[in-house]
Amino acid sequence: MICRALALGLAVLAGPAAAEQCRLALALALDISVSVDEAEDILQRQGLAAALIAPEVQEAFFSSPLPVALAVYEWSGRTAQHLILDWTMIETEADLLLAATTVQQSIRSDSGSATAMGHALAFGASLMQQAPRCLFQTIDLSGDGTNNDGYGPDLAYKHFPFENTVVNGLVINAADFEGELFLIPFFENNVLHGPGAFLEIAQGFEDFERAMRRKLERELKGVELSTAAPGTSE
Repeated sequence: MICRALALGLAVLAGPAAAEQCRLALALALDISVSVDEAEDILQRQGLAAALIAPEVQEAFFSSPLPVALAVYEWSGRTAQHLILDWTMIETEADLLLAATTVQQSIRSDSGSATAMGHALAFGASLMQQAPRCLFQTIDLSGDGTNNDGYGPDLAYKHFPFENTVVNGLVINAADFEGELFLIPFFENNVLHGPGAFLEIAQGFEDFERAMRRKLERELKGVELSTAAPGTSE
């Protein structure tokens, strides 16, 4: 009887961990608001596609036995959020290449409207509810402007389920000093959410690929360290 009770107790304790399908559910959000022209939009898509298959990012994706679930969506005005890549489990290099190709070949769904960050985050929170069960959840919001439509990030965080989701940011900084004066502080004070949340900065759309590579590597390796056994190190 004691052995049976012990076995049952161990099964209960092991249940949640065994149910996890992946180590990270990662949703990447691309800005397609009116401030992003056609050429800049292409730089974002091509940059993200290239970043996903960069050697250091591939290494980070496959640095753990547990895979990563990846989704990509674009955002703009209140009703302009659209999936580019639905949840895809990245278990092999072929999976990652297919995801990158899907992003690279995607076509902008909206010609450009306002910048509704709160709505973009709400869409991301709803998308996370459909994600595979993972140890961690992260949304990345890329953008070149501050919120100017609908509710802001604060109300999104208040009214949508973000308790277990980290939100990182990627600021696409303009050539002038507007980013340093307004955009970067706005992201730092309003967009970043959750333990360990961080901001990456691209100096213009031409720098988007480099910034995305750096951000992805940092996120994926950060999760690797978080899930390492006690006493282990890099």
